[in-house]
Amino acid sequence: MPVFRLSNRIEFPPVYLAREDGLLAVGGDLSVPRLLLAYQMGIFPWYNWDEPVLWWSPDPRLVLFPSEVTVSRSLKKILRRKMFRITMDRAFDQVIQACATVRTDNDEGTWIGRNMIDAYLRLHREGYAHSVEAWNGDRLVGGLYGVSLGRCFFGESMFSRESNASKAAFATLCAHLTHRGFDLIDCQVKTRHLMSFGAREIPRDRFISLLDESLDHPTDRGLWSLSDDGRVLVP
Repeated sequence: MPVFRLSNRIEFPPVYLAREDGLLAVGGDLSVPRLLLAYQMGIFPWYNWDEPVLWWSPDPRLVLFPSEVTVSRSLKKILRRKMFRITMDRAFDQVIQACATVRTDNDEGTWIGRNMIDAYLRLHREGYAHSVEAWNGDRLVGGLYGVSLGRCFFGESMFSRESNASKAAFATLCAHLTHRGFDLIDCQVKTRHLMSFGAREIPRDRFISLLDESLDHPTDRGLWSLSDDGRVLVP
């Protein structure tokens, strides 16, 4: 199956034309309109900083239904004891920077280069991208970020500087999404970490069908927040 080269037009080929490994297209830009269209079609960018933009739509797709999240007994204890202070959209720029630097500090490759950081900061300013932060005092020790459209949250990356910090942030996100009536978290590709929370692989065509249903609902744009006692606040 060929890989499609994108032009300046904001469009993508159908996802069923993706290669067996999920690669669909190369090129284009990371503008807000193109990124929003990509997510709406079940496509996401993923590439090394020294490569052209690569666009993917893997089959199968890893997803998590928020109401079915599995939280371990030890993590529930951490959440009950409030070992971390969890916030939303308080430090998006710090979270995405940390997601990139934690990997490079550990000599791991990262797709979160300067262009990607700038692109998701634009999505955040437009009210589509959100972060969840885990704090120990005033120190940011874990978190994650992703994109929200309709009733679907597209997870992008997470980091942890202290044990269980990112897990606490993710569990809190799942509670927030359940409260707000979200029905799907796109986890993109299989990882043991996400599967421990109850994520599972489904065929791409089923994922696209679920995504289309989610997109029939309005997008919860703007800043997200939690109250001090842990109840979800309507922004």
